[in-house]
Amino acid sequence: MKITDKHNEKIANMIFGSVYPAYLAKVERKERTKKELHEVIHWLTGFDEKQLKELIDKKVTFKEFFQKAKLNPNAHMIKGVICGYRIEEIENPLTQKVRYLDKLIDELAKGKPMEKILRKTI
Repeated sequence: MKITDKHNEKIANMIFGSVYPAYLAKVERKERTKKELHEVIHWLTGFDEKQLKELIDKKVTFKEFFQKAKLNPNAHMIKGVICGYRIEEIENPLTQKVRYLDKLIDELAKGKPMEKILRKTI
């Protein structure tokens, strides 16, 4: 599938706090916890719970969310297909970061061990 500029703009302008409840519902349906969700978000972005709450309360867009984030240096290790797109082939940096987050949450919901989700290397 081809990602268009319109698609990238739509993702950039989505409010993170409007998507967060869907992330939480997805993982809780699969018997994972809010704490685990926050651990995944923290690993990718560096945001702790307080910062995450502030960003949700401020209704930041994904663009603002990732501008403020300190992306994990191992984020490039997140590979695979999410929403029909191969993550490592996404050219728009912001769209790629949003898909990184989507992929991590998908892996959490599918029951993958945290060590693998967080790309822990030995």
